[in-house]
Amino acid sequence: MKAYYDARAPEYDDWYDGAGGFAERDRPGWVEELATLERALGSLTPARTLDVACGTGYLTRWLPGEVVGLDQSDGMLAIARGRLPEATLVKADALEPLPFPDGAFDRVFTGHFYGHLDPAVLTRFLAEARRVARELVVVDSAGSGEEVEDRVLSDGTRWEVYKRWFTPETLLAELGGGRTLHHGTYFVAVAS
Repeated sequence: MKAYYDARAPEYDDWYDGAGGFAERDRPGWVEELATLERALGSLTPARTLDVACGTGYLTRWLPGEVVGLDQSDGMLAIARGRLPEATLVKADALEPLPFPDGAFDRVFTGHFYGHLDPAVLTRFLAEARRVARELVVVDSAGSGEEVEDRVLSDGTRWEVYKRWFTPETLLAELGGGRTLHHGTYFVAVAS
């Protein structure tokens, strides 16, 4: 998955923006729901936040407070640097021990990363997130189920990517409780 996201970096935001390979997708209400998600994230109490797998910083820019973005992809971080000039960006693997001391943050945030974690690494990620912060905020895809998707990038390369979808209830049950920040057709956001 690491190589896939590095290769996808130049076109990653196309998914959010409905551009490139996503231009022809019929997504009624997408723009309005993305704006609602932005407001939900922006209404969080400002906090020292670690955004794990921050990617291009698309969602990171809506987080209030001091933000540290972490990603393993040089390509993603290069785009995030242009978008988040005030943030600290760190290159590291989110599936390894996080390079921060216990309690270094108020909040760990992750957007569209959690749904790619298979059970073999999920427990390890949650333990690390809880080690470095008392709160975890997760944004991912709304729905239910899981599959290995065949994804094709604009250069024609094909990648198999594990993906899960969530309701607020299923996500909060995995996280041990919390509250729903947003539940729509396309996105779910919770705080635990």
